[in-house]
Amino acid sequence: MSRDNSKTVYYASIGPELTLYDIDVEGAALTKRSAVTLPANIQYAWPHPSRRFLYVVSSNGGPGLTGDKHCANALVIESATGALRLHGPAAALPSRPIHASVDPSGEFLLTAYNNPSNVTVHRLNADGTVGAPVAQTSSLDAGIYAHQILAAPSHKTVLLVTRGNDAKSDKPEDPGAIKTFAFNSGALSNLASIAPGNGFGFGPRHLDFHPSKPWVFVSIERQNKLYVYKRDESTGLARVPMFIKDTLANPKPPVRQAAGAIHVHPNGKFVYLTNRASDLTTVDGKTVVIDGENNVAVFAIDQATGEPTLIQNADGRAFELRTFGIDPSGRMLVAASIKPVPVRDANGIKTVPARLSVFHIGSDGKLELKRQYDVDTGNATQFWSGMVTLR
Repeated sequence: MSRDNSKTVYYASIGPELTLYDIDVEGAALTKRSAVTLPANIQYAWPHPSRRFLYVVSSNGGPGLTGDKHCANALVIESATGALRLHGPAAALPSRPIHASVDPSGEFLLTAYNNPSNVTVHRLNADGTVGAPVAQTSSLDAGIYAHQILAAPSHKTVLLVTRGNDAKSDKPEDPGAIKTFAFNSGALSNLASIAPGNGFGFGPRHLDFHPSKPWVFVSIERQNKLYVYKRDESTGLARVPMFIKDTLANPKPPVRQAAGAIHVHPNGKFVYLTNRASDLTTVDGKTVVIDGENNVAVFAIDQATGEPTLIQNADGRAFELRTFGIDPSGRMLVAASIKPVPVRDANGIKTVPARLSVFHIGSDGKLELKRQYDVDTGNATQFWSGMVTLR
């Protein structure tokens, strides 16, 4: 995202509030500056390629809660500081959005919905406001429990990551898949369903593209794996992954784990994804979190083959690292944990707050935790965060 010596800022949300932080790469520090409030709890945000606007989707729905307010907003990004202000009317959305992105041309806002699994495409007006939705075919295959939607670098295809769901005592497993679509003037049409084993035992969450090679790195949430695919012009992705790797330090965890967000380093030599664990249990009548891995997995990427090798699991010293961002120089990573949790230690039970964890990225790609900021989330959650380079 770097543009010469352009300034980069970090944004993090708590409920409907989106806060701006200045970043100090050399000092591995954040400085809180200002905040703007959206109509409902922020679910995801994505900058326009021009970096003049930020698009935010929000909802008063959530896990187990349908909600009745779902919308997309455009915000103007002040070029010198990164301060935000609402821009134009909100666009109503059909249900709770879980992810949104802007296509590389800057003409369309793509939004994914997890329950029911669905996608929408809105035109973006010349003034940056959110325009009308683009009509889509009724036969569009949106899979089960969509979690991310991205246009490929070629601009010709769109990828929808659909996680599926684990089996429960009263319900069989819902298979996962990566759905690929041809993309023409905002209209989507089915291309392929990438689903090893027909999607059973395959629960993808997010993906990211290598900056110069035709490789796609996919975080497999339900199985704690990293899959690597090659881009394919006819189907969006090759049918068979090039590589499959474990993301955990202990590939056979004693607790329920989930892989999270994923980002390729700006130089393309490393890929990072989060491992998350925050299930609760009762000990001596007290509710505490079950110990597990809450870390950032670091993989070195072979530049000839695309094969990733796990070189570190960097402890986040927080729980549920849901989102993170990497500055464009590739020297700083900031991860946001979603909520406070009760934990048990030698002195009894304490609460570990939600946090922003600031890591230095070494030349070898490895992370060193430099600083943490405790965040009071109140009754909300720190649901989204990310870096944006200003114009």
